[in-house]
Amino acid sequence: MTWNILNGGGDRLPAIVEVVREVRPDILAVQELRDFHRYEGSRLGAFAEAIGMTAHLARPVVFGQPVAVLVRPPLTVARRTSVRWRLHHAAATVVVPTPAGPLTVVSTHLTPYSPYRRMREAIWLAARHASAGGLVALAGDLNGLAPGEDHTGALASLPDVYRRRHVSPSGAADTRAVAAFLRAGFADLGRGAGPTVPTAGLRGAEFAETRLDYVLASPALARRAHDLRVVRTSTADHASDHYPVVVELDL
Repeated sequence: MTWNILNGGGDRLPAIVEVVREVRPDILAVQELRDFHRYEGSRLGAFAEAIGMTAHLARPVVFGQPVAVLVRPPLTVARRTSVRWRLHHAAATVVVPTPAGPLTVVSTHLTPYSPYRRMREAIWLAARHASAGGLVALAGDLNGLAPGEDHTGALASLPDVYRRRHVSPSGAADTRAVAAFLRAGFADLGRGAGPTVPTAGLRGAEFAETRLDYVLASPALARRAHDLRVVRTSTADHASDHYPVVVELDL
């Protein structure tokens, strides 16, 4: 499961915990964990305890917000790494032993502001993780549009200040970030799943109805993935401005 919980959750955190408990994912990628690293990680610890998972958090050096991967026992984390540079936000990576082999899970959040910088972030992350081979899942809020889909209506509905975040120099829909992952061999597991923003309860002017949250899989993992869905429930409607995305992996 992957989910951008919006600025650390705030007073929505009980609803976020409720949604996670209902879905009960074995592995959870989370973005926008504002202040979760402060006070000796007490906020992160309380969140992990509430949902019964163990956490690895990566925080940016200057800008952006932390991201994390959480794992539910009896799964364990064999290795963990963090990227705190090259990205506006960050990337948290864990390697989880499974009967099918080690599974690498990356939680990341690409920049929302610059299409060019978002593309550069994607190219770098794609090269870093595609070269690993094996079972790799890259999940998170990529803030980018998928190639091969019609984004005309969504872009037309945005105010110009926000439309600029999603158009290329030619004025067309900017799909370069997601395309960089596809060129590197990752499969987009969410094609046809529908929009992940905005939610029914938190509809801001910065979002058109579109898909910004992805689960990308290496070829070996894509063959084991099925039943991706966007979690649209009455609780999720008000828990964040993004809906969670869930996929089954047969490992």
